[in-house]
Amino acid sequence: MSKYSLILLSGGIGKRMQLNIPKQFLLLAGKPIFIHVLEKVDSIEEIKEIIIPCPKEFIEKTQAIINDYGFSTPISCIEGGRSRQESVYKGLLEALLDHVIIHEAVRPFASREEFKLLIQEKNESAIYGLDIPFTVLEGKSFIERNLERDRLVNAQLPHKFQRKKLLYAHECAREDKLEFTEDASLLFHYFKSEIKILKGSEYNIKITKPIDRKIAEAVYKESILMED
Repeated sequence: MSKYSLILLSGGIGKRMQLNIPKQFLLLAGKPIFIHVLEKVDSIEEIKEIIIPCPKEFIEKTQAIINDYGFSTPISCIEGGRSRQESVYKGLLEALLDHVIIHEAVRPFASREEFKLLIQEKNESAIYGLDIPFTVLEGKSFIERNLERDRLVNAQLPHKFQRKKLLYAHECAREDKLEFTEDASLLFHYFKSEIKILKGSEYNIKITKPIDRKIAEAVYKESILMED
């Protein structure tokens, strides 16, 4: 059984949410958003440690909230980076295990079953993804290229990777001064290795804008009804 370090990215500062607090602290059904994630992964046997990169000024607050819930998995809060990519890199440096799962604090609807399926996937590198149901064109002020919709994937988290391999790719990206929006594309850029795409869920939304809060409340209510 492989053992995993979970890197839970909590670097938001609430800018797009138009708030003066990080969005991971916003309440969903009475709990901070990131607590919903921790409640799902805390009972997963293969996840042996959780590392939370977050803004330096919110480390103490994040740790205090975590302490209120009494999780059994060891959780450490570290200072995040200036970018998402740098926060993952810092998390990889702290991770003690050979395998890592990357997730975001503001994706509270990834289910425990999805984390388990990701861990059980035989490929060492795997992500969740959804088909894109709309047309995507490449360009800025003018259309520059048509893209084949049936060849495109909306990448979702969580992701899993071999830690040393992903760390090496991050070090290459730092040396080349390249920025990526997530880690599957970064790893593929340097290794061109097989990264398995598992079927994602429309419920697995990322809460980043004010409208997402309303959607999240609706998704939460529906998920409770489904459980009943």
